Amino acid sequence: MLSKVFSSAVSGVEATTITIEVNLGGRPAEGQKYHHMVGLPDNAVKEGFQRIEAAIKNSGHEFPRRLIVVNLAPADIRKQGSAYDLPIAIGVLSSDDQIMNKDLETFIIMGELALDGTIRPIRGALPIAIQARKEKFKGFILPKENAKEAAIVSDLAVYGVSHINEVIDFLNGVRNINPEIHNTRELFEEQVNSYDVDFADVKGQENIKRAMELAAAGGHNVILIGPPGAGKTMLAKRLPTILPPLSLMEALETTKIHSVAGLMQSNASLIATRPFRSPHHTISDVALVGGGSNPSPGEISLSHNGVLFLDELPEFKRQVLEVMRQPMEARKVTISRAKVSVDFPASFMLIAAMNPCPCGYYNHPNKDCVCGPGVVKKYLSKVSGPLLDRIDLHVEVTPVSYDELAQRDIPVEKSETIVSRVIKARELQQERYKDVPGIYCNAQMSSNQVKQFCQINQAGNILLKTAMERLQLSARAYDRILKVARTAADLAGSEDIKIEHLAEAIQLRSLDRESWAG
Repeated sequence: MLSKVFSSAVSGVEATTITIEVNLGGRPAEGQKYHHMVGLPDNAVKEGFQRIEAAIKNSGHEFPRRLIVVNLAPADIRKQGSAYDLPIAIGVLSSDDQIMNKDLETFIIMGELALDGTIRPIRGALPIAIQARKEKFKGFILPKENAKEAAIVSDLAVYGVSHINEVIDFLNGVRNINPEIHNTRELFEEQVNSYDVDFADVKGQENIKRAMELAAAGGHNVILIGPPGAGKTMLAKRLPTILPPLSLMEALETTKIHSVAGLMQSNASLIATRPFRSPHHTISDVALVGGGSNPSPGEISLSHNGVLFLDELPEFKRQVLEVMRQPMEARKVTISRAKVSVDFPASFMLIAAMNPCPCGYYNHPNKDCVCGPGVVKKYLSKVSGPLLDRIDLHVEVTPVSYDELAQRDIPVEKSETIVSRVIKARELQQERYKDVPGIYCNAQMSSNQVKQFCQINQAGNILLKTAMERLQLSARAYDRILKVARTAADLAGSEDIKIEHLAEAIQLRSLDRESWAG
């Protein structure tokens, strides 16, 4: 007898529906295998038969000793992973008339089986649920740990199960399983912007806080340069708290990527805060941008809609930093293999931190640098020009004095106060770029758009010309200064870029000065 069960395969951040056809025939010839699987299964899928047989028997059901042929269609897509165990098991039992359900083809079924019939969690539950709703499936049966994540999708009955017997009884109408119900919007609004850290924890350093506010308001990439212990990591960790809250669409996108990567916690639902990823400097280029034989998202995709923090930037391998250049511009990464090409979104803010020199004290107000002549320049040259070209703000971080640390009665701005100003500035930008597709903030402007939206008056032109000549700023700094000045004007609620906005932007281009490294 032939039975059909529907499952799903995840490629990139999208899912494709897989039809599992199970045919039960006569007895196999002596010495012949009694089961065959076709449709490009990998080893994890093929090995599933041993798990399925043990799980069915240990659950008190009979495994048919007849010739079983399983076809995974479409047959030209590679099937990977252990999540096909449960649908194949249900297909085998259905073709043996141990499951009698006319509506079997209205469900998507996914899950890995343990030998005792327990169902283990899977990856990519959210994109599978989205695809199931798109194709008008009635329900989605999956492991209990993934049910909350899949229940984000409305108009789809999500049944969380923990044992194969629950699925068999449910399909036979013996047991009733209540679908998982979540009010996604309500859940999202409860959790949005619930961070453990706050800008109020940072003492002093008002000029650096201002630079971080500018970065958040315009979506600018930042590099923090300062001695050890000056608070670079502390400031970077608090940047997501002053970014505008995630919209529901952004939260879904972010959750999708984390789901595919298998980073969702058990019983986790929607990711409501902006991601903050901080990879170690020994990371490989594949781990950073994504890849592998079965392409999976890298750190730049996991920080989509959030912040990627690279601490000790010059210590990263040069090749690793260079592969990041193109995704930073395109805001997506395409991973191509011989038979498959997948796109992962990668719209992130880059925050880099570095010491100014190997000893770390080149720009320290009190301690002397012990590095020899030319060492500082050599250390900075580890970071390539094209990468620095993509970083708008160069912020010098100096240590906080004891007096500032010890003061307790001075009021400090909280993140919620700063974020309200950032949101106002972003609203101005949305209005400005509403007719320009693909641009949402000042940092994304092209050279032509800089000419259009960043007009400066005569006094501004003179100031910028003087700064370019006196500080020996490079040509790449010109556009960047204008973009940051535009953000400073937006924060001030000004239509025009004034001379004070330009002056602030010029001050934040330390590394472009020819004289900076001596």
